[in-house]
Amino acid sequence: MSHVNEHSTDSARYAKCVEVSKRIRWDTDRDVIRGRGFDFGKPFLPDGLSKAAQLPFLSAADKRLFSQVQGRTYANMFALVERFIGAKVLELSRGHWLGDQVALEALVRLTDEELKHQEMFRRLDAMMAPGMPAGYRFLPQPNEVAQAVLAASTWAVLALVCDIELFSQAHYRSSIEPETQIDPLWKDVFLFHWKEESQHAILDEMEWLRENERISAAQRDQAVNELIGLVGAVDGICQLQAQADADYFAEVAGTAFDAAQRQAIHATMLAAYRWQYIASGVQDARFGELLGSMIDAGQGVRIQVALGH
Repeated sequence: MSHVNEHSTDSARYAKCVEVSKRIRWDTDRDVIRGRGFDFGKPFLPDGLSKAAQLPFLSAADKRLFSQVQGRTYANMFALVERFIGAKVLELSRGHWLGDQVALEALVRLTDEELKHQEMFRRLDAMMAPGMPAGYRFLPQPNEVAQAVLAASTWAVLALVCDIELFSQAHYRSSIEPETQIDPLWKDVFLFHWKEESQHAILDEMEWLRENERISAAQRDQAVNELIGLVGAVDGICQLQAQADADYFAEVAGTAFDAAQRQAIHATMLAAYRWQYIASGVQDARFGELLGSMIDAGQGVRIQVALGH
């Protein structure tokens, strides 16, 4: 009987996600961009994300550029992760094809929204390019990364996806602080992205718990190792792009930096990316609660050690 109740609760949660998805659905041109361009006189990412304030030797213009370089990478990074999220959710939808059609609709809508987000972030990068100095490069290849991620078990991939969807919400919260003077278009990107990602986080959580029920203890233990591997791979991407972005920033900024300052720029860029793309999700209370409900103490220690870089 409890299983039936659990199923009906899940069905209601899927239905709620469909209802909210329909109600909040937005269009990139009509609602987000609205004919605007970026204001390069303003920062793109707030200080809480960019960590620009940790570099006291940067001028106001340098700090602004520092946040804009990170904003461009942010657009590219989300376009990258949403490539494998959409593919994974489409694959998961197979489990509902001949079952709960509302659950199927919820996952299909999620995939559709992730495709929309990818397209929006690609456009944002193209809109930033003319207003920024030449030489910016985004090094990770979305399809290569997606293939590597999707080779891991469903449990591990869903854990990573849950982390990503929760950190996108943490970023929205950090972008609406009253003192944040970020570009209004970027502020809207955070807002509208968050509106749909908040539903995606609920669906991902449900699918992750569903998968957790399905697998054995041995499979879960292996999946923990795979999750650690995935987080390591994300960290590798952060290191790669932080180096490229720090070098680009130091080359094009209006200030000449000495070796120690360049080192500090690189270290801060890497710390910002590790915070943005790993820690801000892993440290989220909901993520900790979910993960903690599925793993044992020993597995928790292994994950904590791995996150210690």
